Amino acid sequence: MNILTAPLRETSTKREILLLLKRYGSMTIQEMAEHLGLTGMAIRRHVQALQKDRYIQISLLRQHVGRPKYVYYLTVLAEQLFPTQYDALSLDFIDEIHVCFGDAAVDTLFLRRAEKLERQYRSRISGQGLEQRAEQLAVIQNEAGYMVKLDKVDEGIFVLEESHCPIYQVASRYQQACRCELAMFSSLLDAHVERKECMAQGGTRCCYSIREKRSDEAVRGGTQ
Repeated sequence: MNILTAPLRETSTKREILLLLKRYGSMTIQEMAEHLGLTGMAIRRHVQALQKDRYIQISLLRQHVGRPKYVYYLTVLAEQLFPTQYDALSLDFIDEIHVCFGDAAVDTLFLRRAEKLERQYRSRISGQGLEQRAEQLAVIQNEAGYMVKLDKVDEGIFVLEESHCPIYQVASRYQQACRCELAMFSSLLDAHVERKECMAQGGTRCCYSIREKRSDEAVRGGTQ
């Protein structure tokens, strides 16, 4: 149950703030306070909590006349709180491809998606050390709503955890999505990447172990 559907009283103001931002796109603290009949201080407290949860972003809006003002808007992660039929539609399409063309066609579909994402991400990751590459990958995945935490365990060894899976419904039925993500991480990081836990397979998170390649792994990808 997410913050939009939870009946708990303490979530009601946060829920109304999210609904306002969904409806109007962006608003100031004062505008939200006027809509909800609350003080600016009360709104700011809830907004700060939503920022901490990565549901709201802030931006400085410069105006032709007057002082610049801060406006707030929803993050990609917050957009996922709102009900959509995207998962069901995606599954329907993939199911039809599977029925009509078989496993090989589904494999190709996910492989092409991974190749497309890798091309988009590579310019932001290549040409750096492993730690910098892993940090940038974490930024990219966070932007996509995966709620990533990256920890350095030892020199050349890292653990990347994803607390949310935006494609969970698809990945839980088609493991090709997870396999392609693992291969993409290995290629982008040019490192040995091993999946330790997977939400689509019943885990509470997706967890990856990342370490520098040994000489005998120079041309090998990640392992599942």
